[in-house]
Amino acid sequence: MVIGADGEQLGVMAPPDALVLAEEEGLDLVEVAANSRPPVCRIMDYGKYKYEQKKKAGKPAHSATLKEIKLRPGTDQHDLNFKLNNVRRFLMDGDKVKVTVMFRGREMVHTARGRVQLNEVTRQLGSIAKMENPPRMEGRFMSMILVGDREVVADLKRKEEAEKAAATAGAEEGQEAQDTPEGAPGA
Repeated sequence: MVIGADGEQLGVMAPPDALVLAEEEGLDLVEVAANSRPPVCRIMDYGKYKYEQKKKAGKPAHSATLKEIKLRPGTDQHDLNFKLNNVRRFLMDGDKVKVTVMFRGREMVHTARGRVQLNEVTRQLGSIAKMENPPRMEGRFMSMILVGDREVVADLKRKEEAEKAAATAGAEEGQEAQDTPEGAPGA
């Protein structure tokens, strides 16, 4: 059984006849299903087929990687806001974020300040983040893991795209207004 380059069935034919057909079109005759009766062959560009297969295999889907943000019990609000912008970006990209508070020396006595810091992070992130692992101490570090809430992230991305589209439309209208001279009939 031979299948043509455009997907139509050409019927059952001898291998030399199928090879002649393939060579006339400048393509290859490739055996697709050897175990079936009769064997199925296809006329195709085999090099292009292999290239496309390799291209598909080389493109992995985005897997969630674990990003880490480190804080200290005395991290100031401005620095915390700066780091939270990074956390938001990571969550929007689909990554998990480990937020860690590091304690040094006598700071170990004030682990409650670290817990307050982590609670402040979750409060400021709002509905974009879900807590996967609650805050817990691991030696000198208190950490928690956050993941993005898929529905909220999708809604935010849609809103950003709508705002970008509106901004580009507004910029184009502004450009058109500048292009028309004042004495022209459209002004």
